[in-house]
Amino acid sequence: MLPVFISMCLFTLLGSISPGPVNLIAASRGASAGFFRAMPHVLGASVSYVCIVWLVGSGLNLVFLANPAIGQALQLVGAAYLLYLAAKIAMAPPATRQEGAREGASAGLMQGVWTQSLNPKAWMFASSGVSLFATADQAGIPVLLVFCGISGVVCFVSVAIWAALGTLIGQWLFTARNQRVFNRTMAVLLALTVLSMLAAI
Repeated sequence: MLPVFISMCLFTLLGSISPGPVNLIAASRGASAGFFRAMPHVLGASVSYVCIVWLVGSGLNLVFLANPAIGQALQLVGAAYLLYLAAKIAMAPPATRQEGAREGASAGLMQGVWTQSLNPKAWMFASSGVSLFATADQAGIPVLLVFCGISGVVCFVSVAIWAALGTLIGQWLFTARNQRVFNRTMAVLLALTVLSMLAAI
């Protein structure tokens, strides 16, 4: 069981730590509001990912396979939302840490939930992971629960690392010009990430 456990951890780490919409927004949030203010986003994204893994493992991926149009529609909705967030980041005015922290914890939590829930990358990795480590039959439920737990912990740590990196970068964003450059760079990276996922649809 230990080799499978390690494989689950490595697989989830590969999907969670690599650049993607959730991580880029976590870095942006960490830079604008600080590490601890980014934690609601990190928590929301992690809880959402656990739910995605559970839904896929419970058989939702079979629905998408039987009705590809549903999956494509959800991917397009998710891409539109992420592009909206990219535009919002690009147009964000320069702000102090105190101003960046004004967004409430509940707002950050829900942004994390929605960003992850509408993230095509999350669904793709969850589907791949479930096919590798768990099945939808009754015998696979304990394994699916273990995989959900590992996914939640590893996702939380990975997204938190991006928030911490953003916080470190934020220490050098004293000038309005540097903030604008950072925001627009993050927005472009987010948009490019979304467009690359759209190209794969």
